[in-house]
Amino acid sequence: MENLFGNRLVSARKMAGMSLQDLSDKMKNVVTKQSLNKYEQGKMKPDSEVSILLSNVLDVPVDYFYSSPGIEVKLDNISYRKFISKISKNEQIAIEEKAKETFERYLELEEVLNFDEKVEYFIYDKLIENAEDAEDAAKELRKKWKLGYDPIPDVVEMLEDKGYKVIEIDAPDGFDGMKADINGEKVIVLRKSQSSNEDVVRKRFTALHELAHHSLKFSNNLSEKEEENLCHAFASAVLYPEDMARKEMHKNRFRFYQNELVFIKERWGISFSAVFNRAKQLGIISAYVYRQFNIRYRERKFHLNEPGRFLSREKPVRFERLIYLGLSKEAISVNDAAFFSGKTVGEFRKQLQQLV
Repeated sequence: MENLFGNRLVSARKMAGMSLQDLSDKMKNVVTKQSLNKYEQGKMKPDSEVSILLSNVLDVPVDYFYSSPGIEVKLDNISYRKFISKISKNEQIAIEEKAKETFERYLELEEVLNFDEKVEYFIYDKLIENAEDAEDAAKELRKKWKLGYDPIPDVVEMLEDKGYKVIEIDAPDGFDGMKADINGEKVIVLRKSQSSNEDVVRKRFTALHELAHHSLKFSNNLSEKEEENLCHAFASAVLYPEDMARKEMHKNRFRFYQNELVFIKERWGISFSAVFNRAKQLGIISAYVYRQFNIRYRERKFHLNEPGRFLSREKPVRFERLIYLGLSKEAISVNDAAFFSGKTVGEFRKQLQQLV
């Protein structure tokens, strides 16, 4: 780490989604693009005032520039659930850099605590070529993980319990989720909720969509869009198992009423649009009726604010839980805990409420 400051500056700049010129502009040209480039290459070192200014503009503690990551990680086999047209190249780089930096802290904390929990990854060896194959994979998952025919109370919690490392990051609306492999471990990255009132059904669906990318093997004859649709089919089938969907929705129907869809959503944690897809997939409604549903759905602007709420947190907590475990065992200091949590010491101390 001969160029520690420069490497950390590059990481912070990428996480902020800025070019060198963007960063210079944000700093009101106190530092030129050329000088910033020299900082990153290790040819110059900033004084303390510039370091503080960089910290404020890039929204990282000053210590970030001088702390070497204990574990280097690389994101492999990346796959997104995203609206490609809404994510710029800089935004994609920022998402991946934020994920990388968070997982560096996550894995380092596990190493400090000598923590190694058993994983129970779901791997489905049969080739997925169509929706029926995706349905069979979903049934196998429910069987292996002993989920029965009940609603899943919290998808993210379930994935963490099975050994998947799940994190949330601040990201633009066009980003839903991403899966990757890191140092032999399977990880999932989700967009952090923007408010406590945000509908969690989309996050549940996204987490299972990324699980599909982790777990399923797709035919080489499928296009990227077809593969994405089969991941959707798998996620829907896991959330709303076939036997229960057929029992509740019945066959050859021509209408759904809003209250009925709210009942299904609030029981199973699945969106209206995913219910429509599920009904079409199972032959409960025709393609024509499905199109009519989607037209009415958008006319009522349900794609912007869908009625009904599923009561679940859908928030990864394992990383944070390990931080407090390390503190309680005195394996790490408050300063260490602040570093692992990505906060300043002052910010972290404010949230500490020791009971015993």
